[in-house]
Amino acid sequence: MVVDGGLSEQLAAQGNDLSDALWSARLLADAPGEVVAAHRAYYVAGAEVAITASYQATFEGFARRGVGRAAAARLLGTSVELARRAADEAREVDGVAGPLWVAASAGPYGAMLADGSEYRGRYGLSVAELERFHRPRLEVLAAAGPDVLALETVPDVDEARALLRAVRGLGVPAWLSYSVAGGRTRAGDRLADAFALAADAPEVIAVGVNCCDPREVEPAVRLAAQVTGKPVVAYPNSGEHWDAATRDWRGPAQPFAGLAEEWVGAGARLVGGCCRVGAGAVREVAGVVRG
Repeated sequence: MVVDGGLSEQLAAQGNDLSDALWSARLLADAPGEVVAAHRAYYVAGAEVAITASYQATFEGFARRGVGRAAAARLLGTSVELARRAADEAREVDGVAGPLWVAASAGPYGAMLADGSEYRGRYGLSVAELERFHRPRLEVLAAAGPDVLALETVPDVDEARALLRAVRGLGVPAWLSYSVAGGRTRAGDRLADAFALAADAPEVIAVGVNCCDPREVEPAVRLAAQVTGKPVVAYPNSGEHWDAATRDWRGPAQPFAGLAEEWVGAGARLVGGCCRVGAGAVREVAGVVRG
C-alpha cells in the first residue's frame, strides 16, 4: 500500500508559508482548501493513504495562538474531514480508483515544542506525563473517524510506551513509527527493544520507521518484521537534515524511489515518504509498490 509524501512539501509547492510554529496545522484554520488540494495531489500521484495535517496540532500549541480548547478540538477533527474531502474529490473529479484511506497523524511531544526536540526525545517527562499529553488529542482524532491513527516520528521508547497506553480503548487501529538514526531510535534506544513494545499491543496493526534517512530503512524493516510479526510501515524523509536553528533542511537528498524496491523486498507493506518527499517521488514509489 502506498502512503503519501510530506504534506508540508506539497503545501510549500502550492505557495504556502509554513514558517509558523504550528507548521502545516496553521492551515487547518487559515487555508483548509490548500490542505485538501495537497492531499488530493498525493492521491492523484498514486497514494492510497493520506496522513492528516495534525502532526503539530495540539491543544497546547493552539493555546499559544489564542485558540481555545473547543476550537482546537474542532480543528483536530477538521484535519480528518479535509483528508476525506480530498479522497472524495480524487475519486469524483480525477477518476482515482480503489480504496483511499486516511491516517490521523499524532506527532511526538517535541513537535508541539517546535524546536527540533522530536529528533532527540527524552524531554524530561515521565511516561505518565506523556500519556496525559497525548490522550486528549488522540481521543478527538479517533472520534473524527480516521481509518488508522499514525503515531509517528517517535524518538524514544518512553514516548512509545505513553502512546501505546494512550490509544487503548479508542476503537481505532494505529501504526507506531519511530524516527531512527545509526540503527537506533533518535534517543539511542536499541531498535529491537523499541519495536518489541508493539508486538503484543492489539491496537497496533503496523510498526516501522519514518522521517529518517532512506538508507536506514531496509535493515529497520527487516528487524521490525522479525521482532513483531506485524506489517511494516516505512516512509523516510529525503535524507536531508532539519536545522532547528534556521528552521530549514540541510545536506544532500538521497536516491528515493530506487531504494523503495529494497524496502518492499525487505517486507515493508506500507511505503511512502515524509519531509521533503513530494508527489513526483510518491508517483515513482507507487510504480515500485504496484510493480
